[in-house]
Amino acid sequence: MRLIPLIALLVPALATAQVPADTFSLEQISSYPFTEDLVAAPSGSRIAWVLNQGGHRNVWTAEGPGFKPKQLTAYDHDDGMELTSLSVSPDGQWVVYVRGGDHDSNWEGDGVVNPAAATVQPKIEIFAVSTSGGNPRKLAEGDFPVISPKGDRLVFVKGGQIQVMGLADTTSKQLFYARGTNGDATWSPDGSALAFTADRGDHSFIGIYRDEKTPIQWLAPTTSRDFMPRWSPDGKQIAYVRMPGQGGAPRPILVDRPDPWAIWTADVTSGTAKQVWASSNTLRGSYPETDGSANLHWAAGDRIVFLSDQDGWEHLYSVPVSGGKPTLLTPGHFMTEFISISRDGSFLVYSANTGPDQNDDDRRHIFRVSVDRAEPVALTPGDGLEWGPVVTGDGQQVAFIGAGTAQPPVPGVVSAQGGPARSIGAEFVPADFPAAQLVVPTRVTFKSPDGLTIHGQLFRPKNAAGKHPGVVFVHGGPPRQMLLGWHYMGYYSHGYALNQYLANHGYVVLTVNYRLGIGYGHDFHHPAHAGPAGNSEYQDVRAAGMYLGKLAGVDSTRIGIWGGSYGGLLTAHALAHDSKIFRTGVDLHGVHDWPEDMDTWQRGSERKPYETSDFKQAMLVAWQSSPASDLSKWTSPVLLIQGDDDRNVSFHQTVDLARRLAAHHIRYEELVLPDEIHGFLRHASWLQADQATVAWFERELKR
Repeated sequence: MRLIPLIALLVPALATAQVPADTFSLEQISSYPFTEDLVAAPSGSRIAWVLNQGGHRNVWTAEGPGFKPKQLTAYDHDDGMELTSLSVSPDGQWVVYVRGGDHDSNWEGDGVVNPAAATVQPKIEIFAVSTSGGNPRKLAEGDFPVISPKGDRLVFVKGGQIQVMGLADTTSKQLFYARGTNGDATWSPDGSALAFTADRGDHSFIGIYRDEKTPIQWLAPTTSRDFMPRWSPDGKQIAYVRMPGQGGAPRPILVDRPDPWAIWTADVTSGTAKQVWASSNTLRGSYPETDGSANLHWAAGDRIVFLSDQDGWEHLYSVPVSGGKPTLLTPGHFMTEFISISRDGSFLVYSANTGPDQNDDDRRHIFRVSVDRAEPVALTPGDGLEWGPVVTGDGQQVAFIGAGTAQPPVPGVVSAQGGPARSIGAEFVPADFPAAQLVVPTRVTFKSPDGLTIHGQLFRPKNAAGKHPGVVFVHGGPPRQMLLGWHYMGYYSHGYALNQYLANHGYVVLTVNYRLGIGYGHDFHHPAHAGPAGNSEYQDVRAAGMYLGKLAGVDSTRIGIWGGSYGGLLTAHALAHDSKIFRTGVDLHGVHDWPEDMDTWQRGSERKPYETSDFKQAMLVAWQSSPASDLSKWTSPVLLIQGDDDRNVSFHQTVDLARRLAAHHIRYEELVLPDEIHGFLRHASWLQADQATVAWFERELKR
């Protein structure tokens, strides 16, 4: 083994060497702007968002009708400090946000991260910045702020308890005490009360706080898990999700079991509650797992809106508060996600992978639909990608984030009634960004050995003759879908950028949307014998490698593979099972030993040895489904990359695999990023990983 610093010495020469005029550098393609956390003020036409430019994250705002972008903060260091939880005050005068932390982790620890190796420990802090200008003002240490309807106060979470402070104050206090981990704070429409969820492990309650002299009111407490409170417009009722409490006989691990759920409403005066709707006790009726999960909204006309997979697709439904048969609002073979509701509750806006073009399966467009009938209207048709819609407070405009195959993600607006959409962030793209040199990926499909149709996107070099090396890219998640353009997740926009670089430098790249991913229906998202229960999804990755190797212009003896997280797991599987297909690979923070990962969350099955459980058999199958279980066929060299403060995949997964590879005399190299998390927070970290990946493929596939 050679450590990566020896490779890194070669990287500057590779990245800056003389190349033909139609190629671009890693620095150029990595300079794309990325927009996220788009929000709208409760009234008026103001919107705000976070813009990441080369690791410099800042808050921006714009106001209709002109929607001219205005920068509100001036953070000018690539320090890895996230900006999250944006919200705009009701009068549009303040934007509140959180700075710091890792908000995409599976476990938090103390929540604090330090990817820039600062000598003073960073904190998770709440700030407010005026939309008129001026420096941000620190409000408090904490997370998940929620501004009151009057705009005079905000609540937030610290240490599992809810704190409160005035928006103009500099001190905060604990609003009340409630046992458990408290969150989901939601103000009543008049701001006189606060609903919240108290999580107590195997059960949870919906509570209402009114004032210091009034005890907390618990709404119909049971052994169930109640969460996601939503006030009625008149403040007299609350809707919420109810799921069974965690307990009972050990559930089978190797067989998928339904996760039923229900929607309840409670009268906030009497506390009486009733069930409005309940899912079927089937796999398709299980609690949804895509963006926003239940997406519960109290809509106009006393209707409750929610998301369900009950017809095999992730669709929106609405049901009267009085109960009855739900109305399917979004019929068709597509998924809905990024759902928000208008201020008056009369209509919803959402993203969906549908449209008149078959390629829309691998895109996103914005739609509007009324809350009481199935009459969706496309607001952003075409060959672009649009997501994250929010309705302005005045109900006149829908703001969204838009991209294309060349244009990186920037904000845009369109009339809520439809019409031409316009970008309001084109100036964020650097002058030397190589938009004109990017290739247009094409949608491809191929069959897996068991006959399942698999989707992918193919990146071919422009005007390239002869045989080229090929690379398969495998996404993580696994509930993800790679698209025909820039992605709505920063992690996968990065992957898109690197795949464009590889295509620009002579590689044919195939991204594979394997089973377990989203976008192709519930059954594709929940296949049999997948992951630690048999790894059935790997056959799709193998099929991708075989498909790529048979394409004209691809040298089948020079196929590589790369991916991160679950994509790292599948990269390791490819090398362990099919080194004859995949000559080399780059494995970013992958899981390699399923039992180690599963042991922490399946241990409960061993606590009742007197009850029948498939725990031991499941652990055996999980081990057999792990890349680390059999390295006898693994001959291809691999580059391992991971940050050692990873809170999604244990760093020990890479440590352990490195030891196993060394014992089997399999060539590998390492790039370890001290204090980085799973989805690297610093631009410099991504660039370092990209440089190492490019150098690795150049050496292993071209030399």
